[in-house]
Amino acid sequence: MALGPLQRFLQISQLSCSASALAIALCWAGASSATEINSVCADFTPERRALFGDLHVHTSLSSDAFVFATRTRPDDAYRFASGAGAARMDVITKSGITRAEAEIPRPLDFAAVTDHAEMIGAPVVCTTPGNPGYDSEICSRFRAPWKAMGTLAEGVATIVKMLGDLDSDAVCGEGGANGSRCTQGMATAWDEIQDSAARFDAPCRFSTFVAYEYSANPELSKTHRNVIFKNAKVPALPVSSRTTPEALGLWRSLANECINAGTGCDAITIPHNPNLSNGRIFSVEPFLDDDPSTENEADLERREHAQLRHDLEPLVEMFQIKGDSECRGDLAGILGDTDEFCGFEKYRTPLTISPEDCGDGVGGGALMGRGCFTRRDFARYAVARGIFEQERLGVNPFKVGFIGSTDIHEGLPGDTDEWIRDGVQRPQRLNSFGRDNPGGLAGVWAEENTRDSVFDAMKRRETFATSGPRIRLRLFGGWDLPKDLCTRPDMAKRAYASGVPMGGDLPAITRAGKNGSPTFYASALADPGVEHHPGGLLQRLQIIKVTSDAQGNAIQRVVDIAGGDNDARVEATTCEPVGAGAASLCSGWTDPNFDPNTPAAYYARVIENPSCRAAARVCGRLEANDRPEACDDPKLTRIAQERAWSSPIWFTP
Repeated sequence: MALGPLQRFLQISQLSCSASALAIALCWAGASSATEINSVCADFTPERRALFGDLHVHTSLSSDAFVFATRTRPDDAYRFASGAGAARMDVITKSGITRAEAEIPRPLDFAAVTDHAEMIGAPVVCTTPGNPGYDSEICSRFRAPWKAMGTLAEGVATIVKMLGDLDSDAVCGEGGANGSRCTQGMATAWDEIQDSAARFDAPCRFSTFVAYEYSANPELSKTHRNVIFKNAKVPALPVSSRTTPEALGLWRSLANECINAGTGCDAITIPHNPNLSNGRIFSVEPFLDDDPSTENEADLERREHAQLRHDLEPLVEMFQIKGDSECRGDLAGILGDTDEFCGFEKYRTPLTISPEDCGDGVGGGALMGRGCFTRRDFARYAVARGIFEQERLGVNPFKVGFIGSTDIHEGLPGDTDEWIRDGVQRPQRLNSFGRDNPGGLAGVWAEENTRDSVFDAMKRRETFATSGPRIRLRLFGGWDLPKDLCTRPDMAKRAYASGVPMGGDLPAITRAGKNGSPTFYASALADPGVEHHPGGLLQRLQIIKVTSDAQGNAIQRVVDIAGGDNDARVEATTCEPVGAGAASLCSGWTDPNFDPNTPAAYYARVIENPSCRAAARVCGRLEANDRPEACDDPKLTRIAQERAWSSPIWFTP
């Protein structure tokens, strides 16, 4: 296969850590050869390398995916993600349901199928002939073809009703959702999930994780969490919000039945798209009494809550098909710089007037596009709130690194390449809800592609999120990092020796008067794309500093450290990019306003030049009679600036 100029250069540059700035950036990205260390993989890299995956995927085992014609199974999902073959899928079109196959253009490095714990029992009952619930009227409707929904509210209402019907005695047996038929169905589905992960796990090439989604919806707010297990040692059944409605119960169960069970089991939880939580995902109740000597039972439980959350929830999914959860500029309690890039992919779009603000309270209805917002619906301000809570509690309950994933309900992990839907390829992805953001990816910096190495990277928060492209982003911080770090061929090795990577904590200042402010070095390497479809060039590299005031308000500072405004654009009719950009960006920044008595967190963000969403390509090439209604929706995003975010580095006095 012939390679384009950028792809050829990237391939050649990985052979040597010298010469060009881009070649040096590749060395920081983990392209150097591995040393002789005992490991599973021949390509073990002590300085770690970037791996891409998707930790949020649904198959037909999830009721809400099944009712919209998804028929992929966990095997199909892993076959697709690993590049082992095509995933078979059913697609709803104007003419009915048609069979299709999909192949990923670039395999992932790791993936997890995360079907809903609450929704995997009934589908087994309804799709297994001979099961006592199979011939029920509800199961017959469940198996029948479904038409596309008109609006978000109509679609959600239909799903909610169907799921409620599935939890009935007629399907599950006496006890409804907790009846014996659905409990046995959950066990059957859980066995399939585990068996499929075991079949497709291929150390050094492709890693799979046994996983599920815990899907609580209090007052139609989304407080879902993906539960990811390190290995094949897992509890007998997933924890469902039907029996365990609060996250504290989930964490207690995982601690007792997994982490502290002495079986070798380990797990983390990852909250997803907090932008639909009405302030609930990052909610904390104030302590009744901050004096530890007079603690009562409620105080102790809240401290336990904070500690369990700190220990079990090291990450947050801040980008997926339901939009961006980094930041939002029209909410109370946000001080400091204005961030012009906070309007990216907002699922609930800004209104002509400011939306109702929950403040420090909570609301409901976000799943229906309703209810209030709060700054605590967004990862940046959760990090700030965590700093505030650490001052009160002695533990940071929101010390979270960042990942992206898809939340795709078609069983296609990592199906994020915008151009894969060029022309008439899978135009059904332009659904009637009027959005075609294909979701994001999870990036980790790991020594090798094995379950242990990838999971350990997630636990130490050495992760990054992307909005879909395979941008490699890295951040280090320290007091004595070399000033020429960006130009050093051994930059990653020196950075680890002299500083801490993203996800880590700056150590205390040990030498008074020397480098009294921390320095941060960020490096970003553009997605090279593939033949005929080059990735986008980079426009700017930024550092975001986050602190909190004594009232719990978030304070933000946004600094361009490389690149900047470049007048890049795309041709509206052809989607061809116009203007200059960078294949790599690297720079250091020393905080001029550092206060050694004030806790803070710092993360990197890199932003691409503008590019076309798949919607613009698909709608521009389809004949009028073939165009989905979404093509004429003024809210449909046609041009976007893709991006990536590193996990923060924290400083605590």
